[in-house]
Amino acid sequence: MAYLILKAAISGVLVALASEVARRHAGLGALIASLPLVSVLGMIWLWRDTHDAARLADHAQATLWYVAPSLPMFLLIPMLLRNGAGFWVSLGAGCVLTVALYLLAMRMRGAL
Repeated sequence: MAYLILKAAISGVLVALASEVARRHAGLGALIASLPLVSVLGMIWLWRDTHDAARLADHAQATLWYVAPSLPMFLLIPMLLRNGAGFWVSLGAGCVLTVALYLLAMRMRGAL
């Protein structure tokens, strides 16, 4: 249980760091947020838990296929915000687009 709490605390600190930096410097906060920290931490935790190179390789490769469908969200949200849409509407639309593209990616990979 302590290990789970440690993983959650480290992951949470990184998210909090990105949001705090973004309040002062949007570009630097975006850089921190764009780093594949969740992926890297996930690989570290997976390796520590399993020491299974094949599983880690599969995880890293699958992650690649899910990065691409998430990118259009970062075009849609600022476009909507700059054209007068509210934050929650913009965020929701971005999330809906991303989920739809994830489902398409999963179908194309045969995972759905």
